[in-house]
Amino acid sequence: MKRRSFLKSAGAGLALAAPAVARAQLPELHWRLASSFPKSLDALYGAGANFAQRIAQLTEGRFQIRVFAAGEIVPPLQVLDAVQSGTVECGHTASYYYVGKHPAFAFDTTLPFGLNARQQNAWMYEGGGIELLRELFARYNCVQFPAGNTGAQMGGWFRKEVNSLQDLKGLKFRIAGIAGQVLAKLGVVPQQIAGSELYQALERGTIDAAEWVGPYDDAKLGFVKVAPYYYYPGFWEGSAQLSILVNAQKWAELPEPYKVAVELAAAETNVRMNAQYDVRNHDALRELVQAGARLRAFPRPVMEAAYRAAFELYDGLAAADPLFKKIYLSWRKYRDSSHLWFRVAEQTFDSFVYAEARKRVGGRG
Repeated sequence: MKRRSFLKSAGAGLALAAPAVARAQLPELHWRLASSFPKSLDALYGAGANFAQRIAQLTEGRFQIRVFAAGEIVPPLQVLDAVQSGTVECGHTASYYYVGKHPAFAFDTTLPFGLNARQQNAWMYEGGGIELLRELFARYNCVQFPAGNTGAQMGGWFRKEVNSLQDLKGLKFRIAGIAGQVLAKLGVVPQQIAGSELYQALERGTIDAAEWVGPYDDAKLGFVKVAPYYYYPGFWEGSAQLSILVNAQKWAELPEPYKVAVELAAAETNVRMNAQYDVRNHDALRELVQAGARLRAFPRPVMEAAYRAAFELYDGLAAADPLFKKIYLSWRKYRDSSHLWFRVAEQTFDSFVYAEARKRVGGRG
């Protein structure tokens, strides 16, 4: 949805402030939302809950959405299927869980060496990303709305250190989305496991390593107790967008004011989640280090090899699938062109400020 379309819809939102007689003509609706996340992960699950709360507020309680945590209605990695079939009217999920259905679902969440959170929003809202992705979601009877972003993620928890490419050979690594296909090219054995099952898998040695989100959520899941090496950066997730998916028939039936409420509540949720993580992650990282986490940077040869493997994979997928190619060309054009601005202004500003800040605290922060 480009800015002009969003503003047009937002303008239509004035209907929400119509006289009481007009509001009374709007139906009372009760929907169900299936989340891919457990209630214990309050930023992830909470985004869906915040979305539902804002819908109720914007419609003066006439449009109610009940939120169900992962597994309460459907398994966490089957939210798309539930929305597509109409089992639930809507869901909140990470679309890259469904790259097995179509690899282009990755663009709705993230790709290795892709976009940061600001770039993702720019491409989605102003660069044509939403329009392109809705072509994909229409094939699965869904309408999609960006609704949350974690920002840049960590590289995950490892039972042993990674000092070279050789250390990746045969490594059983929980990693979601298309990133698993990239790392498989380097010898990793990718595993897609829901967040609620990760601790037990690490503890039992079913997997050797796991990535989830970042310090705030990782601390809640207790990974530091069973896999002490905490790697960065999560080069496969420079950001990770979550989305609200709405069944296409249910969307078509919604009164226009309710459609506007969905658009506005999703956009607010998108901004709010990113802010939550940017506030909470730094304290959580300090606490994890105090609890025994051993911070490690991925060796540069590992990242360089993964970078090459990633774009070889994308080029191959684009050659094989016209829709993937269509979305990929738009995504890559924006990604490559945006680097000039971010290098000139953002990177130089950030690098200077971080360096000066370290001086002021004696090199400790």
